[in-house]
Amino acid sequence: MPQAGQLVMLVSPKGKRYFRIVNPEVTLHTHDGKLEMADVLEQGFGGQALTHLGRPYSILLPTLYDLIKGVKRHTQIMYPKDIGYTMLRLGVGPGKRVVEAGSGSGGMTLALAWFVGDTGTVFSYDRREEFSELCRQNLDWAGLASRVQWFSKDIAEGFEQTEVDALFLDVRTPWEYLDQAAAAMTPGGTIGFLLPTTNQVQDLLAGIEKSSFGEVEVLEILLRKYKVNAERLRPDDRMVAHTGFLIFARKTTRYPCPG
Repeated sequence: MPQAGQLVMLVSPKGKRYFRIVNPEVTLHTHDGKLEMADVLEQGFGGQALTHLGRPYSILLPTLYDLIKGVKRHTQIMYPKDIGYTMLRLGVGPGKRVVEAGSGSGGMTLALAWFVGDTGTVFSYDRREEFSELCRQNLDWAGLASRVQWFSKDIAEGFEQTEVDALFLDVRTPWEYLDQAAAAMTPGGTIGFLLPTTNQVQDLLAGIEKSSFGEVEVLEILLRKYKVNAERLRPDDRMVAHTGFLIFARKTTRYPCPG
């Protein structure tokens, strides 16, 4: 059952989603009529509450996918299809300490905070204070801000942490910050990057060749949904294809090959 002060997702008959903190004294005004939050509390998760016009709204506990799609954004966020693979490749889990550079609107930050749990910490860097503030607001909204520390600084000056388990760079020229990243990471830790164009990937790969990182992987993830019709199952007319290149590497200790 939802509790007062908890974030819930309300879905209209036409599929519009409303994210609201439950307050039994509040009335939600929609195009389908007024919805009493007291009724939402009474019906509970998986149930439906009726507006004063008799329109049913489904009451759901938002998943991580729902939260990422629902954040307020001033910048492009990473797509869930890219975030899921990134979490696995970075090895993010309960108790991990993870640095990200490029807070943006906080979609990736939210996912990292979700996976590190109450015993882990996310250190989020952005040069622009307004992006850090937006990210912080979105994490407050999702109830995960306690797992994140924000830093408004130029990462060219280095990261304030050491021995972090993983690091993710979502910046335009990540090859300029490989030494700073390596200094912050534990040996064997995984670093990830997101880049939109091939020439940026080439510049990054050239930089990695001269760095303390190895075991490099470059990929992109394509997503194709299908029309939900049991009698005429076929792909959707459009698909989410290229959203960015993902690059991963490990911090390693390199020795010169014998001649």
